[in-house]
Amino acid sequence: MKAFPKEIFSGQLFASLGSLEFLRPFFPENVPPWEWLRNITKALDSLEIPKSTADVSVRNHIAGRVFIHPTATVGPFATIVGPAYVGAHAEIRSGALVRGNCIIGERCAIGSGCEIKNMLALDGTKIAHFNYVGDSVLGKDSHLGAGAILSNLRFDRREVLFRLGKGKYPTHLRKFGSILGDDAQVGCNGVLQPGTILGRGAVVHPGVVFGGYLPPTSTARSSVKPLDMSPNSQGMKEPLRV
Repeated sequence: MKAFPKEIFSGQLFASLGSLEFLRPFFPENVPPWEWLRNITKALDSLEIPKSTADVSVRNHIAGRVFIHPTATVGPFATIVGPAYVGAHAEIRSGALVRGNCIIGERCAIGSGCEIKNMLALDGTKIAHFNYVGDSVLGKDSHLGAGAILSNLRFDRREVLFRLGKGKYPTHLRKFGSILGDDAQVGCNGVLQPGTILGRGAVVHPGVVFGGYLPPTSTARSSVKPLDMSPNSQGMKEPLRV
């Protein structure tokens, strides 16, 4: 196996930890980004989590060691299982499921019907609606459109390898979703395969299934071209009606 390329170290994907800078010892810059996944639980274990003073409805289910900042909001019928940390002005919206080992930074949003587990979300991350995010790191102001999925387990349940060009790099992880650099986006119903890394500002278009590495500010588009149904293109006097 080749040495992991330094241009994809964590420090190249994330400008800072923002409000989570106090956890820097667990998330160093000079390591492959999937190493951060191993330390999410360690980071949470290091915190003395007091009883939250956030306004939480009796219609919520909160279990285990859970810190919710007083300025954060939790919608009705949301479930948060600890250990978990929810930062200032974050939103856990109605019906969301936080399954444990989650660190959610300031101004993040976990939308209705979303399920997340073993995840680090830096400030401003938006996980909009009906998303699954497992064993992943999402950079500052990254965004998932409705229905986008970050798959974290291979069909054969073997170790997830990171693929870059013709190179394969071991992660020694059986469950590993995706790493999204700062400002990266995945459109509605997009799917990222296990072990995917998106560089800063990279974009995966709606409905695209993508795996591997997408460089900074690059775009992954569908190879399917839309059918031109204008009258002239089909030799018809009137548009096709269905």
